[in-house]
Amino acid sequence: MHPISTSIRRVQRSWVPLAFAVFLAGVWQPTLGTAWAQIAAEPSLRLTLPSEIYAVEGIETGIYFDNVVLTKTPGTYRFQVDCQLGTVTPRRWALTPTAADLGDHAVTLSVTDSAGKALATAETTLTVLPAQQGSGQRFRLLVVGDSLTHASAYPNEIARQFAAAENPTCQMLGTHRPASAMPGVAHEGYGGWTWQRFVSHYEPEPDGTHRKRSSPFVFLDAEGKPTLNVTRYMEEACDGIPPDVVVFMLGINDCFSADPDSLEATDQRIDQMFSHADRLISAFRHAAPQAKLGICLTTPPNARQAAFEANYKDRYSRWGWKRIQHRLVERQLERFGSDKDQQLFIVPTQLYLDPIDGYPANNGVHPNAMGYQQIGRTIAASLKAVLATDDSVPKGQ
Repeated sequence: MHPISTSIRRVQRSWVPLAFAVFLAGVWQPTLGTAWAQIAAEPSLRLTLPSEIYAVEGIETGIYFDNVVLTKTPGTYRFQVDCQLGTVTPRRWALTPTAADLGDHAVTLSVTDSAGKALATAETTLTVLPAQQGSGQRFRLLVVGDSLTHASAYPNEIARQFAAAENPTCQMLGTHRPASAMPGVAHEGYGGWTWQRFVSHYEPEPDGTHRKRSSPFVFLDAEGKPTLNVTRYMEEACDGIPPDVVVFMLGINDCFSADPDSLEATDQRIDQMFSHADRLISAFRHAAPQAKLGICLTTPPNARQAAFEANYKDRYSRWGWKRIQHRLVERQLERFGSDKDQQLFIVPTQLYLDPIDGYPANNGVHPNAMGYQQIGRTIAASLKAVLATDDSVPKGQ
């Protein structure tokens, strides 16, 4: 275990997708560009982890195995975690760290078949932060997202985490305060929204509801043309003071209807999403050059096919979305995980979200209260890690 001063310097290190580190029977696996047909012919679990994950003293975290491999039948495999912390059960590795666990811990996840044959392995580093990390600091947080954010359950959990004694003071920004949001909780989260909608949608006749409104970041310019203008948003919605941290949880609506049987079509849809994401991120870089920008890895689906049947009949399946979502996570890590970009950071929201008990029986992509709590706690841990960096987030005003 390394000293905490070492761990807090490492938060900006590369988040390299560890799908590249996967081996099957000792043979290097197909690259990310391999067609689904070839993957089917040469099965690969495509084990994918970020290079670093974060935990907070006293708060449970870990990895649900179904969320990091590409398979219809995770229960047919055996998962082993080599780490001095935590407990392994058939579905997950979990831990609630104590003060004695502060610092960095190597984690190796290995997968075998039922006969014990090694199939895949990947490594990551767990950094445990103290419960009071960032105590005395103030920071301004803006969360941007879709229906998972609109529900306000995970933003509420973020607020609860930072409301605990000896925690940083978190001021949540945004123009959207649904009835489900706790006092002081705000965000820019709207059901069904995409990266594209946030960068381009303009509603000439808003009706005062979230269902018929412009993007909060799009305004008419001097020529009457709808234009992305995050600087104006901050002037009007944030009292002219940029946020210290912005967290984006988007991607489901951008990619959900892609063709899961075609890797080429899936990648084309993800490329389209990235083009819009780049525009919004660039606008935030310009308007808030000191802000840290967090990209949430797209959350996994409900493990029950019946939940997809309840929502979508025969239009979309659990396995179809699982393939798209897993590919999207691979590419999010590849795209946004560069250690050369000191402004971006990854939030591994796909790791510790229970795909069974964290979802209702009848919804494919929207968690229940427990699942939302897990998402909120993962985000809060990543925010504490950002606050712990040497070039820490500026204190809010």
